[in-house]
Amino acid sequence: MVELRHLRYFLAVAEEKHFGRAADRLHMAQPPLSSQIKQLEAELDTLLLERTTRKVELTEAGALLMERARQILAEVEATKHDVAEVGRGAAGILRVGFAGTATYRLMPEIVRVARERMPLVRLQVAGEKLTPQMEEALLENRLDVAILRPPVQSSEISIDEIQQTRLVAVLPQQHELAQEAGPVSIKAFAKDDIVGYPRSSSVFSVISEMARQAGFRPRIVQEATETSTLIALVSAGLGVSFVPGSQSFPLNSSIAVRPLEEEVTVGLGTAWKTGNDSPLLSSFIELAREATRNLENHSIQSA
Repeated sequence: MVELRHLRYFLAVAEEKHFGRAADRLHMAQPPLSSQIKQLEAELDTLLLERTTRKVELTEAGALLMERARQILAEVEATKHDVAEVGRGAAGILRVGFAGTATYRLMPEIVRVARERMPLVRLQVAGEKLTPQMEEALLENRLDVAILRPPVQSSEISIDEIQQTRLVAVLPQQHELAQEAGPVSIKAFAKDDIVGYPRSSSVFSVISEMARQAGFRPRIVQEATETSTLIALVSAGLGVSFVPGSQSFPLNSSIAVRPLEEEVTVGLGTAWKTGNDSPLLSSFIELAREATRNLENHSIQSA
């Protein structure tokens, strides 16, 4: 039977590629460590390590086990942490992912409302994530819920749409259109270098379709998963970018923002793995709607 200690021992040897250093790292003698690895190989009925007098090399099976062992041990540590959190008085824990621009404005409001409405629930937040990353994390149960931009690929993901956000153009201050005001057509950027989200993102798909309809193909010179990185690249003069909502990201004096004439919007929704009937999840879905309404009402009052 493979035990966690076997995986910890094996991972130390695999990473150090040396039994002596691995034994020192584990604070144990080398002979029992070697014996434990042999037991693991016997249990799995496969050779994991190629041993020579000078070094240790992983077999293909060993390389696979190293990858899986890291995942298993990380999940065990996360579970220990979650259980300890609940034991310290939390009613539950929700692991929440947020899309890029939702990280800056919506995430703080959701956290604020959660502290009021769900005081015994602790949110573990991961921000500035792309939809494909969060979809995979939901399917693999590494996230409980995500605020992401549809569409998703899997039919196993349910989505409650909470917002539609217009796309805006973000320009470096030295750009010839930066000093003008009002909406601008995407056609005006046909010859510009563009920094954008990766091709797997929903925003990239929308921008590509807009450009196609305008008669050009976007010249992407740099991709970034984080909106903050895109803004920094624009600020440095690397190109222009298109992101959801000028009120959703941190501005600085080195950029200018122009709405697009096309008035194209991208959605934002609360997503979860279909079949998850957790009461915490149900509460969070409603909470996300409330936080979104709060921000919309605040924007109307500020206008």
